[in-house]
Amino acid sequence: MKPPQAILVPTDFSDFSDDALELAYDIAKQYNAKICLLHVIEIIRQCTVDYCLDIQTVESLETQTLTASEDLMKKQIERVIKTKDVEITTDIRKGTPYREILNEQQSKNIDLIVIASHGRTGLLSHLIGSVAEKVTHGAKCPVVLVRPKH
Repeated sequence: MKPPQAILVPTDFSDFSDDALELAYDIAKQYNAKICLLHVIEIIRQCTVDYCLDIQTVESLETQTLTASEDLMKKQIERVIKTKDVEITTDIRKGTPYREILNEQQSKNIDLIVIASHGRTGLLSHLIGSVAEKVTHGAKCPVVLVRPKH
């Protein structure tokens, strides 16, 4: 495997994502690579089975979610990365998380994905599947899966 030049780190702002960002930082520092920190906002559905929100409410929720996500990304970088010796860019996409992660990988020529695993096992993992599992199967580059430390 050639040394990575662009590392994608999907985040949901959890402690697990902090661990993935920390590992990606160590790899990026070692190989003089760049990090792209990505958060995916799931689409807010205007209607459910028997209730609909008006479009202004949906747009307001999306704007609030975007603003909060931008703030959380800045805080995560400040919390995890103590120095500024690695270039980190941020991106927020709207859609299905695993699909947007794979789209980001292709559109930005990412050559390594470092993603957190929440460690689901058993029947639950088979019923709902995990974003990390779908990314691992669909990625066109190596994927490092970061497991919980505890």
